[in-house]
Amino acid sequence: MLKLHANLAIAICAAMASSPGMPAEGFPNKPLRIIAPEAGGNGDTTARLIAAGLARALGHNVVVENRGGNAVIGAQALATSQPDGYTMLVGSTLWMLPLIQKNVPFDPARDFAPITLATRTPMILVVNPSLPVNSVKELVALAKAKPGELSYGSAGVGSTNHLAPELFKLMAQVSILHVPYKGVALALNDLISGRLQVMFPAASSAMPHVKAGRLRALAVSTTNPSQLAPGLPTVAAAGLPGFEAAFLSAVLTRAGTPPPIINRLSHEIVRVVTEQEVKDKLFLMGMDAVGSTPAQLGQTMQLEVAKWGKVIRDAGIHTR
Repeated sequence: MLKLHANLAIAICAAMASSPGMPAEGFPNKPLRIIAPEAGGNGDTTARLIAAGLARALGHNVVVENRGGNAVIGAQALATSQPDGYTMLVGSTLWMLPLIQKNVPFDPARDFAPITLATRTPMILVVNPSLPVNSVKELVALAKAKPGELSYGSAGVGSTNHLAPELFKLMAQVSILHVPYKGVALALNDLISGRLQVMFPAASSAMPHVKAGRLRALAVSTTNPSQLAPGLPTVAAAGLPGFEAAFLSAVLTRAGTPPPIINRLSHEIVRVVTEQEVKDKLFLMGMDAVGSTPAQLGQTMQLEVAKWGKVIRDAGIHTR
């Protein structure tokens, strides 16, 4: 993990440095493409919003190319593309895949260059209403009193709503059983029915059930409170100082792309995601628009690898 972290830092510095290659002048002179997850999901919608705004700004078509299945498929397509800025990818935490899976056919440090952090999606710590807790501190106390008796669900091993509860467990020093599912909806169904007691779903998935009284919300996972969950404290403020977790959606391109082109793309994409109309559409899907510089995204990637690498190692998480 330390080697990956160091390599990532080197790659990011290299991406920010001057290098020979295609200048920003004259770019683009043909259509661009954005690789996105399966059609219909938040990643696909984010890519299409970016593509529409980017096409207007650059004067060329920007095609969204959906790559279904797991995240490795789309990332491999980017890793084998030309380093010219004409191929981008919208994805979540791809830089952590080698920490979870073996034999990943790309190296995030070698193959990807950051463009911008597009969105951040908070998770909500929710419990089944039958659980006699109304706060983070009460949940921690109950888990300590009943080690191994509570269980939480996730969308699968290595998913963000698997890692967040594992960070919670490590910081709170509690034992809560992980039950992986093939998707968030199945886990939520069992949480609502009482087969599970705890979960960290995205705000967009959790809040309708909270408002309907089917789930009880205790806290939001991000550093700051979110308008997606009005009135909820953060996990950090409610009992676990320093706790922070979120679904991140980033735009990446092929490593080796000339920095002037990366900076041009970053500038235009940030302008798109921070337009009020786009921000409102993202918010309705449960996402907060961010927009960062390539260097800021690079720093976020380094911090994510360091933090979650430790969680993955300490919890013994791996998919295969």
